[in-house]
Amino acid sequence: LLVESGGGLVQAGGSLRLSCTTSGRTSINYPVAWFRQAPGKEREFVAGIRWIGGITTYAESVKGRFTISRDNAKNTVYLQMNTLNPEDTAVYYCAADQKGGPFGYPDRNSARYDYWGQGTQVTVSS
Repeated sequence: LLVESGGGLVQAGGSLRLSCTTSGRTSINYPVAWFRQAPGKEREFVAGIRWIGGITTYAESVKGRFTISRDNAKNTVYLQMNTLNPEDTAVYYCAADQKGGPFGYPDRNSARYDYWGQGTQVTVSS
């Protein structure tokens, strides 16, 4: 259902923008979040956004550097990542909480999410 793109290799201090959209005509009118998983580590919450009003929430480790946004007309959620450092290296996943509905607030618990993308690799070199 969800397809991520935009990952790649970047030097420390650089930027990348990830995109998450649907593979078909399904509308993402519920909370969407980005998670990431580094080798040997658990999957962690990065950022989330509500459908109505675009209310956002961030992990402390990315606050001020990453920005999540959505273009409802394009059915796409973005993650703008600035000032990247090697600790940001991970596979990044977008996830949708269909049960949350349009007014649902993005949950930081990955178990809440029904749909996941395949992931996109982000590698930050020092």
